[in-house]
Amino acid sequence: MERGKPFGRCLVIDDDPDILLSARLLLRDLFETVATFQSPDEALPAIDAADADVILLDANFGRGATNAAEGFHWLGEILKHDSEAIVVMITAHGGVQIAVEAMKRGATDFVSKPWSNERLLATVRTAAALRKSREAVVTERKRAAAIVAPASGGETPLLGASATMRRVYSLVERAAPTEANVLILGENGTGKELVARELHRRSRRAEGVMVSVDLGAVAENLFESELFGHVKGAFTDARNDRIGRLQAAEGGTLFLDEIGNLPLHLQPKLLTALEQRQVVPVGANKPVPIDVRVIAATNLPPERLHDESRFRQDLLFRLNTVEIELPSLRERREDIPLLVEHYVALYARKYGKPPRIVPPEVMSALCAYDWPGNVRALRHAAERAVILAVADALTVEDFSLSRAVPQRPATTAPPPLLASDLNLERAERQMVEQALRKNAYNISLAALELGLTRASLYRRMEKHGL
Repeated sequence: MERGKPFGRCLVIDDDPDILLSARLLLRDLFETVATFQSPDEALPAIDAADADVILLDANFGRGATNAAEGFHWLGEILKHDSEAIVVMITAHGGVQIAVEAMKRGATDFVSKPWSNERLLATVRTAAALRKSREAVVTERKRAAAIVAPASGGETPLLGASATMRRVYSLVERAAPTEANVLILGENGTGKELVARELHRRSRRAEGVMVSVDLGAVAENLFESELFGHVKGAFTDARNDRIGRLQAAEGGTLFLDEIGNLPLHLQPKLLTALEQRQVVPVGANKPVPIDVRVIAATNLPPERLHDESRFRQDLLFRLNTVEIELPSLRERREDIPLLVEHYVALYARKYGKPPRIVPPEVMSALCAYDWPGNVRALRHAAERAVILAVADALTVEDFSLSRAVPQRPATTAPPPLLASDLNLERAERQMVEQALRKNAYNISLAALELGLTRASLYRRMEKHGL
């Protein structure tokens, strides 16, 4: 929009060419575009094509007409095409009653012919400002609707006193107050979203929103609509404008989870939006500026992330200004007692259970367990133990780890399914665990091998404490 022109578009509809010329000359310093039409039916396509800040509509079009019947009819038609339209009626001398009726029917204001230039400018300026304020309210409502609620357990604090976790805390403390993009690496269940939320909480954008997007769960054909938004009529079932996740995070933080699962052919679109700091909603032709800080996360190991056949390196450079790698629970076993005690106490309070004791031999078994699902699996195991326990002292069986084995070397192949064990629950658990190990705990690949969706695999992992 040009400097000195606070509003974008004004439409003037009147059958008098002199009125149209006068209005265009008077309003051209107020609007980027002033379009004039001698008949309302000519104006309707322009109303459909793009929103107008203000529409000036004559009350009478027929020769000698004074009852404003045509004006009322076309006012109704305009509001059918754009229910949020700001319409200022143009009435003749003595048309106060007509003006009042027009406002009852949905007009915003009126001006009388012949008009005072100052009066017309003041009326139109006020009406255009009203349109802007309405759009701002709608945008805020759409932002609120687009914001994703925190994931389950999102309020759980980061816990651990091991050397590897102290390094994570140090990186979070140094990176959080900056505007640098952050890439969080780590296996599933290590707490990548918790780190993202801590970065946001400690940032200068803490008063803004944090919008989370699981890119592994976004269908390819909905990628642009989900991230960039769309306008009404952009495609089948696009019945209303929808704001995208990037725009919903305006002034706050955008958390792109599972960034490693974004298909290669869609990565340039995300890169362009981040580089240009603007998005173009599907079906629109005007870019929308965005102001967001990006935090991304992936469970891909670094060597696969640096494979150009899987991930664009220019997008990676855009995302990993600061890189934080979360250790697996196997790599910080000294933190397991702290985590177990925290979650056992947490779920005892949640379910109104008496305090539970974790005997030393049980804690030793928990510390020796592989925890392929990391902290998420430990949390679910603790919840299950609190619910199922019948004694004050918890047992290994309460944690459903009776069949668990201590940590095995990474080179050890997962055990084959036992033909003699026909218990479906145990067989399913073992198959899921084998698929996860074989695919280095990449959820997408493991789900593909098992013939499941990602969501179904997550449910089975939670069910079996993996």
